Amino acid sequence: MIDIELLKETTQIPGAPGYEYRIRNFIEKKVSPLVDEIYTDPMGNLIAVKKGKTEQRVMIAAHIDEISFIVSHVDDEGFVRFHPLGGFDPKTLTAQRVLIHGTKDILGVMGTKPIHIMTPEERAKPPKIDDYYIDTGLPVDEVNKIVSVGDVITRERELVEMGEMVNSKSIDNRVSAYILMETFKELKKTKLPYDVYGVFTVQEEVGLRGATAATLSIDPDFAINLDVTLACDVPGSQKHERITDMGKGAAIKVIDGRTICDYRMVDYMKKTAAKNKIPFQMEVLPKGGTDTASMQQMATGGSIAGGISIPCRYLHQVIEMAHKGDIRNCIDLLKASLKGMDKYNWEHK
Repeated sequence: MIDIELLKETTQIPGAPGYEYRIRNFIEKKVSPLVDEIYTDPMGNLIAVKKGKTEQRVMIAAHIDEISFIVSHVDDEGFVRFHPLGGFDPKTLTAQRVLIHGTKDILGVMGTKPIHIMTPEERAKPPKIDDYYIDTGLPVDEVNKIVSVGDVITRERELVEMGEMVNSKSIDNRVSAYILMETFKELKKTKLPYDVYGVFTVQEEVGLRGATAATLSIDPDFAINLDVTLACDVPGSQKHERITDMGKGAAIKVIDGRTICDYRMVDYMKKTAAKNKIPFQMEVLPKGGTDTASMQQMATGGSIAGGISIPCRYLHQVIEMAHKGDIRNCIDLLKASLKGMDKYNWEHK
C-alpha cells in the first residue's frame, strides 16, 4: 500500500527550520530521476519541475522543516538551554530525547527540576519552555567542544507501525514530502496537462517563509498544498470538534486559519475524488496556517489554491500518528487531480 521504509527514512533525517539541507539532499537524490529539472533556490526550497503539455503552472508545496530548537546558552555545568523553532506545547517535552547537531550529532535528554523537590505552588503550575534544559551526560569541557550557541536541536523518535497506523516524530510534515515523492514516481511516464512545480519548502513552521519566496519566483496559476491536519477523533472531543477522522480518507481543505481555499479547487477535488472512488472528507480547520496561504496570495493576481491534508493525531509531539490508508488516498487524489485539471471549467461563476 505504501513504502514504509521510504517514509521511515524521510521522517528520521533532521531538518530544523533554516537547516533543512540534510533532508533536502536526500529528497533530491530520490526525485532527480523522476522529473525534467530540479534545483534549489536561494531560500533553500527544493523545486522539482515536470513539464506538461502546456505552460500553465501548478505549484505543489510540501514543507520539509520540522519543529525544532536552537541552542541559546551552555551553562558552567554543561547543561544546554534552548529556544524553540516552531510551536510547542511545553508539557510534551517531558522525558524526551533530542539530538544536538554541533560539531557532531550528540544525544541529549530533556530535563526539569525534579517534582520531588518542587513546592506545592510549583507543582500546580503548568510547565513552561524555560523550565527545561538538555542534559547530554557529558562533562562541561566535552560539551563545549561539541556544542555552540546557534546549533540546532531536533527530536529523536523512530517510526513504528501500529496496526493500520504509522507513529513517529515529524509525520508533520515529512508524510507530505513522501506523498509528493511517490506522486512523481507514479506519474513518471505520464504527460500531464500543465507544468508541475513540486516544491519541498523550508521554514514553514516559523511563518510560511519558504513558500512565500518560491511562489514569488514560480508565479503559479494553480496551487495545491500538502500538509497534515488535526484528527481529534479521540476521547474527550465532541463530534463537531474533530476536524477529521483517522481512516476516513484524504482531507480536502476548505479553510484554515490563514486561507479560504478557492471554491473552484474545492469543487474540483471533491468531484475528482468521487469520480475515482477515492475516500475523502472535508477539512474546516479554524486555527493554524499552512503554505496554502503563501501560494494563494503571493502569485500575480493570486492563484487558484487548495489543499490535500493528511489526518494526524498528536500534532507537534514525538508520537504523531497517521493512517496508512489515508496516506494512500492522498497520493491517489493528488495524482488524479493533476491528470484532469485541463478538463474542469475554471471560470468564475
